[in-house]
Amino acid sequence: MRGSTQCQRQLYERFAGKMYAVCLRYARTPSDAADILQEGFIKVFTKMSQYQFQGSFEGWVRRIMVNTALRTYQRQRFDQESSGYETLPESPVEADAIASLSEAELLTLINKLPDGYKIVFNMVAIEGFSHAEVAETLGIQESTSRSQLTKARRWLTEQLEVLHKMPGT
Repeated sequence: MRGSTQCQRQLYERFAGKMYAVCLRYARTPSDAADILQEGFIKVFTKMSQYQFQGSFEGWVRRIMVNTALRTYQRQRFDQESSGYETLPESPVEADAIASLSEAELLTLINKLPDGYKIVFNMVAIEGFSHAEVAETLGIQESTSRSQLTKARRWLTEQLEVLHKMPGT
């Protein structure tokens, strides 16, 4: 039994930093991210026998963390949130606008997104989920996923423009 505890500690120490960063992308606060991380590792430890040795182990752990974060926020549905973009027509967003952000700037801006936009943006743009997977996971329509992603990108683009107009940047 002691060996099992040592293995869990080593596993936690190896992946906690990376997985905390994943949790931060979905959480509202660092405290929420820490809670998600803890709950996620409990699931990793209890479901270890389910790992099929297909794909990377880190990817499997990441998927558990993402799913844990999503389940946390499914309890607090984002269907009714409002940001002022609901009445804007859908239009394509310049891909270069977001690509020009530094990683730190992007993460700061992503954390300022309304929860619905943030979750969909993280799932599609960062984690690589398809809109069909997002829709199934969140219990929304694919068109809602696409719309949330478009609105998130538009908001991020506008924020980037504000950053670039600031003196000294």
